Amino acid sequence: QAAFYVNARGFTSSLIPGAANSFETVFDFIDHRLLILATDGRTAEIKLTDMAVSDFYSKFKAALKHLGAPTGIHHAPNEVENALPFAAQTEPGVYDPQVAQDFWRALLACDLVFKKFRTGFLGKSSPVHLFWGSFDLAVTRFSGRTAPIHPGGIPALPDEITREAYSHEVSSAGFWPGGGATNFPAFYAYAYPTPDGFSKADPGHKYAYFDDAFGEFILPYDAIRKAKTPEADLLAFLQSTYSAAADLGGWDRAALESELGEPRRPRAVG
Repeated sequence: QAAFYVNARGFTSSLIPGAANSFETVFDFIDHRLLILATDGRTAEIKLTDMAVSDFYSKFKAALKHLGAPTGIHHAPNEVENALPFAAQTEPGVYDPQVAQDFWRALLACDLVFKKFRTGFLGKSSPVHLFWGSFDLAVTRFSGRTAPIHPGGIPALPDEITREAYSHEVSSAGFWPGGGATNFPAFYAYAYPTPDGFSKADPGHKYAYFDDAFGEFILPYDAIRKAKTPEADLLAFLQSTYSAAADLGGWDRAALESELGEPRRPRAVG
């Protein structure tokens, strides 16, 4: 249940605690390597290049063991239909450095806007984090009220994890590079539980729409990438879909919200 976070060179796991030695993993998409940094000062490095998933997995486990870091990690993908264990994925794999770096740079831009959006909420909210299962960058707001038990059923993800994640009401938004529900990169927004009328709400952008099969608002990435004011357009989508979830769900907006934060300017109080 450890997500990744966008950083100055790629993705970081942040510090993962261990009994004897804690560690951090960093995917570096500038020098194209995976760094493993242990709290005793030792490091390990795996070059990101063409190889089978099984080979990468073997090298990663060996590096963790060498550093005395925890190695009890899940052995197969999550949120993927017919998930094949990493060790069984022996087909040759391709690593395209330019594609990896382009994806990271797209997430850099998304991350900044999501973080700005996050400043307008005083209640509990998640960090902006990358889920490696569905492979989406997401930020979630919580009303503070409990939610109905989630039905589960997400492929290759234990129901108890899903039910913990959705134990309380949420309004969530994010970005993913495509695949599965869409064959194009897109921003998304949803609420759990979905309040009545949510699908008919104004999503704040002319190219955004509600996907009935998926149960979420979808905004194609290209609509933002090609916009004259991409940050403002994306913020409008995030704010409009959140407002719909909060209003229709009866959230205490006056207690939970504030104006968006501005760099180097403290909010006025009183």
